[in-house]
Amino acid sequence: MQHVPTSPAGLHADGPRLLADIGGTNARFALETGPGRIEQVQILRGADYREFTDAVQAYLKLAGHPPVRHAVVAIANPVQGDQIKMTNHDWAFSIEAARQLLGFELLLVVNDFTALSMAVPQLRADELQQVGGGAPKPGAPIGLVGAGTGLGVGGLLHADGHWLPLASEGGHAAFAPADPREAAVLAYAWQFHEHVSAERLVSGPGLELIHRALLAIDGHPAAELSAAQIVEGARQHGDALCQETLALFCSMLGTVAADLALTLGALGGIYIGGGVVPHLGDYFARSPFRARFENKGRMSVLTKAIPTYVITAEYPAFTGVSAILADRLATQQ
Repeated sequence: MQHVPTSPAGLHADGPRLLADIGGTNARFALETGPGRIEQVQILRGADYREFTDAVQAYLKLAGHPPVRHAVVAIANPVQGDQIKMTNHDWAFSIEAARQLLGFELLLVVNDFTALSMAVPQLRADELQQVGGGAPKPGAPIGLVGAGTGLGVGGLLHADGHWLPLASEGGHAAFAPADPREAAVLAYAWQFHEHVSAERLVSGPGLELIHRALLAIDGHPAAELSAAQIVEGARQHGDALCQETLALFCSMLGTVAADLALTLGALGGIYIGGGVVPHLGDYFARSPFRARFENKGRMSVLTKAIPTYVITAEYPAFTGVSAILADRLATQQ
């Protein structure tokens, strides 16, 4: 990475930079006043704002109207060209029109897992929790998966001394059941969705769909539980159906992670982000996730050697978007 000039006090010479991480539910904002100096973090509910720019303006007001010239946004959506229309939220906007309305000199918008990918090489050991065995091969490809409102998938390749992020919408690949119980859940989901992607089941809303499916499959009365209620029912109240729901979710995530590892040849490891898994606490390490990850038939020898890590850093996407923005500004020097 090229050096970006800073003021003598260690602040960015071009003023504070706006960092944002926009998911299907929450919009996280922060100011980066200098390299690694991330301040004034605020989390806003996306549903409270009609437009993306409304949320940005609300944050800037909360932050005291800082003189922002440069901003970077990670968004849970494909980013191709100027027009953004979110998959898991109703925001739609033109990047250039938003830049002009907000008065920024530069507004970068990148896929959220591109940002998370760029954060991985900078994460400290205490910001990761290894699940299972294996050891990373230095310089080998890295894969990322993350279940939240949707299912994010990404990757990193190392070339010419730099890490290059791979933009991906792998969460929308078709769901692959691994046993009869999962096949029954898939059959239930097919009643409502012509294409059942991995994201339909391996996500917060997916937890809810799995639970509804198990109720129907076992002949129980229909019930609507939120993802948080399912996790609480499984971990605190010993509810058998909630426990099975959570176990199936972790198994399915193991399938997705292993498929990604084999697809990318991710001998550098698989990193797990998103909002769901960190809320599972120590359960995740005891869950069926790692056993499913390693169970790849003739390729089991390979997946057993690949380490899997849960990202425990509070705001890792900010680290990634900061690096992306710094690189862009450096090329403009």
